[in-house]
Order: sequence, then structure tokens, then C-alpha cells
Amino acid sequence: VTSSFCFCFVCFALSWQCFRALCCKGPPPPRPEYDLVCIGLSGSGKTSLLSQLCSESPENIVSTTGFSIKAVPFQNAILNVKELGGADNIRKYWSRYYQGSQGVIFVLDSASSEDDLETARNELHSALQHPQLCTLPFLILANHQDKPAARSVQEV
Repeated sequence: VTSSFCFCFVCFALSWQCFRALCCKGPPPPRPEYDLVCIGLSGSGKTSLLSQLCSESPENIVSTTGFSIKAVPFQNAILNVKELGGADNIRKYWSRYYQGSQGVIFVLDSASSEDDLETARNELHSALQHPQLCTLPFLILANHQDKPAARSVQEV
């Protein structure tokens, strides 16, 4: 009697654990969200990068003229990325969109002209010194590495 009681108890306990694991789970906890700003000169590949991260079709990519916001989902977090257009007439407004950012993605075209690379350096330097960004983590991406004129990390 004792061994059959133990066997029944073990079966019940295992069945209960299986039932709870399959049926009694609540909704998964919400993934943390982080607000990032993505900046770089026009044509550096910001829009393409974010579209790729969002698994969007590359045929539908249109350069950003003002700003756009994309939610980039990852398994453990969601990145809300504010992409700011990189044209000359738009860059002067970048700082208006920095507030609330928790990190910065700076994209540069590693195959661009020396003049454009110098402009990118100046913009990066300005962003690194901006009061709302200077304490934030920066990710600097040297894009277009597939082009023959692409510079190495040391050259950039």
C-alpha cells in the first residue's frame, strides 16, 4: 500500500507540474525598451541598416529626409531607434531630437570621399561633446565595407 501510494503521489506531483508549466503561465514579462538616436551623413546607410534589422525588404528603402522611428525587436529587448536624416540642411536640427536618448548609433560611409569623411568626423565630434549625448554609449559603424574604396578601421 505504501509503495503504490508513493507512486500515485509522484504521478500526481509530476502531472501537476506539467499542467502548471503548460497551462498556468502568465504572459511573459515585457521586454525592456531603449530609446536610441541614429545619426550620420546622407547616404551613409542608416535607413538600410535599420531596415535590415527590422527584416524589411531592401527594395522599398527610401532615404530619410527628416526623421523616422523604428522599433527594432530583439529577443530580450526592443530598441526604439530615432533615425535622423543626414542632409546638410537637416543636420543642424539633430540636437532637437537628442532628448531622452539612451544611446547613439553613428553610421559613416567608409568608402566616402576625404571631404565627406572629414565632415562625418566633425559631426561625430560634435555629437560626442553634446551635453545630452556625452555620457551615453556610442556605437560607431563604418558602413559600405563591401565597396572597393572602403577604408579599414585604422584608416577611418
